[in-house]
Amino acid sequence: MKKILSAILLMSISLVGCGNMENDVKVLSEEHPPEETNNQEEKVVRKLVETFGSRLQNVSLLGPDEDLKKSMQENYQELVKPELIEKWLDDPLNAPGRLTSSPWPDRIEISSLQQKSEIVYAMTGEIIEITSGDAMANRIPIELLVEKIGEKWLISEIVMTDTDQNNSTVYQNSEYNFSFTLPDTWKNYSIVTDKWEGLSIPTTSKEEVIETGPMISIRHPEWSAKDPRQDIPIMILTIEQWDLLQQEKFHIGAAPIPPTELARNDKYVFALPARYNFAFPKGYEEVEQILEGNPIEVTEQ
Repeated sequence: MKKILSAILLMSISLVGCGNMENDVKVLSEEHPPEETNNQEEKVVRKLVETFGSRLQNVSLLGPDEDLKKSMQENYQELVKPELIEKWLDDPLNAPGRLTSSPWPDRIEISSLQQKSEIVYAMTGEIIEITSGDAMANRIPIELLVEKIGEKWLISEIVMTDTDQNNSTVYQNSEYNFSFTLPDTWKNYSIVTDKWEGLSIPTTSKEEVIETGPMISIRHPEWSAKDPRQDIPIMILTIEQWDLLQQEKFHIGAAPIPPTELARNDKYVFALPARYNFAFPKGYEEVEQILEGNPIEVTEQ
């Protein structure tokens, strides 16, 4: 009889234990259902992309290599895969960030977010660029992949399908047969005409102007007397004048450095004045970047 009672008691305990286990599983399932987990991950991914968008304006793509590397590390390191940052450092013109002083990237607006797998989300949206006064200037389509690496979500791939960098404005000069390609942000530029002067090499006598020629400066549309910006100055010399300058038959300006040749045709040499940006006015980094892209094209006279 005692054996029967013991068996019944053990069965009762086992059933109670099973019931408690089922209840525990049910509670855990209710606390973290799959749908809720996905929603939480989606919120994390959205927040990651929005944070990344807010930091784009902090990364100037025109700065020196060391400054650019430091800026990317400070702003992108906790948001982007290290391999992708290295790729951008090798090719900053195709990296996300601030290319011009105005407009600048303000945020990313997400249009769609799709879960591709347990560890990958795909997002499409637009980088919103603004100017001073918070006026919207551009919408740049963007696609991102966000990947879970270990315990962290990181941006692993970005494609900007139609950036403002691919849009351009072209200044045409028919008198000297050259053209100059500008970013579209320079649309409505103005032209300032002046002249350069070549001075005789100093001797015991006073310096004299022995050569002269035209200089054309392309001016940013946001330039003003109260808030001047860096112009793009282009000196125009005849081939003969340029040869004399190289032979040090005369000099231009106080700088001991001669002008830099940008391009030439059969009649003229187009040159950049030495130390043209010596005062580092607003927008000088943008002008440097424009000039690095070999924007001038010439045709024969």
